[in-house]
Amino acid sequence: MSVPRLLRHPWTAFLGRRAARLLVSLGVVLTASFAMIRLVPGDPVRAALGVDAAPALVAARRHRLGLDAPFLAQYRQYLGGLLHGDLGTSLVTDTPVAELVRTRLPATLEIAGLAFAVTLAVALPCGLLAAVRTRDGRHPRTELAFTAVTAGLAGVPDFVLAAGLTALLAVGLQLLPVAGATGAESFVLPVLALSLAPTAVLARIVRAEALKVLDEDYLRTARAKRLSPARRYLRHAAPNMATASLTVAGSLLPAMIAGTVLVEKVFAWPGIGSAMAQSVVAQDYPVVQAMVLILGTTVLLAGLLVDVLLALLDPRSTIRET
Repeated sequence: MSVPRLLRHPWTAFLGRRAARLLVSLGVVLTASFAMIRLVPGDPVRAALGVDAAPALVAARRHRLGLDAPFLAQYRQYLGGLLHGDLGTSLVTDTPVAELVRTRLPATLEIAGLAFAVTLAVALPCGLLAAVRTRDGRHPRTELAFTAVTAGLAGVPDFVLAAGLTALLAVGLQLLPVAGATGAESFVLPVLALSLAPTAVLARIVRAEALKVLDEDYLRTARAKRLSPARRYLRHAAPNMATASLTVAGSLLPAMIAGTVLVEKVFAWPGIGSAMAQSVVAQDYPVVQAMVLILGTTVLLAGLLVDVLLALLDPRSTIRET
């Protein structure tokens, strides 16, 4: 394939558009995270060193961190540091923030990734099964129970679920550890707290989409041919509702990643979210800035991945401007 022909390929244009959006969005997140701590009232260096710190010590720390330079000069220095992997220095511990990210980020990605996998693994079959069972008004009690349970779970905030699960399963029944990352069982509560509400939302959407698909002519033909239920639903129905379901799942993913901040705080999980919560209390703004940037970048990359998966499922989307 020649280079000009390659450049005209729909996938090339599609990936180019998504990459351009990603770069623009990254620029917005980067600038917002930088400006955020400069606009917060108060002196973070004074807060970190204490109100009794000598003015000379405060001035020396501000100069060493470059915080006494003009705004644009600080921004240029910040961008230059990012290009070399420098996320700044903690005002409280006086250690590189990049080291904190390196040790904390894997723990956050673990529970967020597991929660997203659980959401897909539970919501897709449950939504499809509910649609099959309640199609054409059948089993109204099942439909009522499904609607009530999913609506209830979808409306409960993550931190409330986290507190409730802790009280029930960890404190009351003593089946799981209360907090910390002490083994495989310690993943259960934070993953449940992150995944229950998105699972309920996605299951409702999957059921609604499946009900539409089940009324299509090709499903009626499949039933008339007496194809097995597994073949009808898994081979014919599931792929045709996958695009809409994955779109909704992709829109839920940013909220799940953002929810790690409170969930990690509740379960003392050693991830980015708990570090960010601690840094806000300690007014360690360089750490907060870095965590906002990392979480924002993770959300954007996850959105890009979902867009690519949707394009693979529906190649026609690569030639449509969105």
